[in-house]
Amino acid sequence: MATRPVATAHGPIEVGIVAFNDFHGSIEPPRQSVLAPDGKGGIVQVPAGGAAWFASAIDSIKAKYPNHLTVSAGDMISASQLASSLYLDEPTIGVMNRIGVDFNAVGNHEFDRGRDELLRMQNGGCAKFTQRQPCQLELFAGAKFRYLAASTFDAAGKTLFPATGLRSFGEGRRQVTVGVIGLTLKGTPDLVNPSGIKGLTFADEAATINAAVPALKAQGADAIVVLIHQGGKTQGAPDPNGCNQLVGDIGGIIDRLDARVDVIVSGHTHWAYVCDYSTINPAHPVLLTSAGVYGELVTDIALEIDPVSHKLVAKRARNVIVQSVPYTSSRGPLGNTPLFGQFQPRADIAAYVAKYVDASKAYTVRPVGRLSGPASKGDGTESNMGGTLGNLIADAQLEATRGAGAQIAFMNPFGIRAPIVPAADGTVTFGDIYQSQPFGNQVVTETLTGAEIKAALEQGFDDKGPEQVLAPSKGFSFRFDRSKPVGSRIAAMTLDGRPIDPDARYRVTMNGFLALGGDGFSVFAGKPEAVTGPTDIDALESWFRAAPMRDVPQEDRYAPVG
Repeated sequence: MATRPVATAHGPIEVGIVAFNDFHGSIEPPRQSVLAPDGKGGIVQVPAGGAAWFASAIDSIKAKYPNHLTVSAGDMISASQLASSLYLDEPTIGVMNRIGVDFNAVGNHEFDRGRDELLRMQNGGCAKFTQRQPCQLELFAGAKFRYLAASTFDAAGKTLFPATGLRSFGEGRRQVTVGVIGLTLKGTPDLVNPSGIKGLTFADEAATINAAVPALKAQGADAIVVLIHQGGKTQGAPDPNGCNQLVGDIGGIIDRLDARVDVIVSGHTHWAYVCDYSTINPAHPVLLTSAGVYGELVTDIALEIDPVSHKLVAKRARNVIVQSVPYTSSRGPLGNTPLFGQFQPRADIAAYVAKYVDASKAYTVRPVGRLSGPASKGDGTESNMGGTLGNLIADAQLEATRGAGAQIAFMNPFGIRAPIVPAADGTVTFGDIYQSQPFGNQVVTETLTGAEIKAALEQGFDDKGPEQVLAPSKGFSFRFDRSKPVGSRIAAMTLDGRPIDPDARYRVTMNGFLALGGDGFSVFAGKPEAVTGPTDIDALESWFRAAPMRDVPQEDRYAPVG
C-alpha cells in the first residue's frame, strides 16, 4: 500500500478524492455545456470539457489536499472522439496517466472492443485485436492506473481485473486507509457485442459490493469508497450539486448495501448530482456522486478520518464545472460566464492531445456534404429523445438499406453523442458526423410484424430503465401516453399515413447494437431475414453526399397524446 504525507499532527486526517465518470475519450473540448443554476432562479449554460482543461481542474482539487486519490467510475474509453477513437483510445489512456488517475472501474463501454483489447489497455503492447492498427503514433505502455472489475468473472471464476484496491495515508498511529471497490453494471451483456465478452459473467452489483466490504475492513480500510458504473437521474431544473427526486437503478442497489459503505462514485447515466442518501433512506447514509459526462465536471470529495477510532467522521462533495472555451452550439454561439471559474489548459496535456488531433485531421476536416442548419438530439430532461438529429440518422439508414427492402428505420437516442453543427456555408465534415456516431455499428434490416414494432417501441417506456424514445425515419410516426400502464403506452402508429397492421410484416432497419437487443430493446434481437448493411457512419456520409444540400427534418414524428 502506498504511503503519502499527512498535513496535520492532530485531529482527523483529511483525504481528498477527485472523481469523474464517463469520460468517453473526450480529449478535445466536446462542444457541449453544463446546465447550472445562475443564482437568480434561472439556468446558465457553461461551455466545458477538454482534457487539458480537465487536467487543470483536477490539479486544482489535488492542490487542496496533501492526501488525495483520483478515481473514475467507468466508460473512460470508447464511444470516443475521432482523435482518440482512430488510435484505439491510446491517447485517452495517455492523458489519464499524465493526470495521475489511481483507479478506474470498468464500464460497459470498456468492453466495446472485446476482452483482449481491454486487457491491452491495462497491460500495454501493440498486439492487434481490432480492425484498426495499434501503436500508430507511439508504443503503447498501457494504463499506469489500476482497472477494477469486482463483478466481472471469467470461466474459471476469477475477476477479470482486481476487485478492490487500498491506499494508506500517513504513518504509524496517524495512518488511515481508504478501501476502493470497482465494478460495472449487471446489465453490461445487454449493452455490448456478445462476442467481445464471451466467457465472462457479470454478477449482481449489491451482492458483489457486500462480499468485498468485509475483506477490505479486515485489511484495515477505515473508509469504503465504491466506484460503480451505474447511476440515476434527478428531476426538475438541472443542478450539478443537487439531488432532487433521484430516480434510477442506483437506488435499488444502495438500499441493499452493507451499511459500512461510505461513498459511492457512480456513472453510466451521464447525469450530474451530489446526494446525501440518508435523506432518501436513513439506513444507508452514503454520499453518492456523479460528474456527468465527457470530462465536463469533476467531483471534489473530502473525507475526514479519525486515526484513533479509525472511523470516518465527516464527508462532503461538490461538482466542479470544467469551464473551458466558447463554441458554437446548435442554438448559436455560447460564450464563457463569470459565474463559474474558468480553467486554463495544462500545457503538457494540450501538447500531447494536439499530436493526435493533428494526425487525425486528414479524417476530420474532409467535407462530406452540406446541411441546412444545426441538427441536435434532445438535451437536459429531453436527452431520452433523438430530436432532429435522430430523425436525420434514421432517414440516412433507411435510404442506405432500401435494397434490403427497408420500409422503416429507428435510431436510439443514447446512440447519438453530439449535435451536427455545419459551417456557415452549410459544410459538414467527416469529423462532425463521426462525433455524433463514433461506434462503427453496421446497420441491420430485419422483418418484424406490426405487433412487434409496437412491442419494441413499448420497451422504451417500460420503466425498467431510463425512458428512450426511438427516432423513426420519414413516413413513420407514433404517439405515446405515459399515463397508461406499461405495455399499453404506444397509442398509435402510422406509415405513410396508414395505421400499422399488427399482423403485417415490415422490413425495419436499425444499428447492429439495437439488432442485438441493446439498450433493452430485446424485441429486435433474433429476427428473421436479417441483412447486414454498411456501417452507420458510412450510411450517414452516403446520405449527405447524395444531395447538394440536406434539409434538417422538422416534422414531429413522435409526440405524447394530447
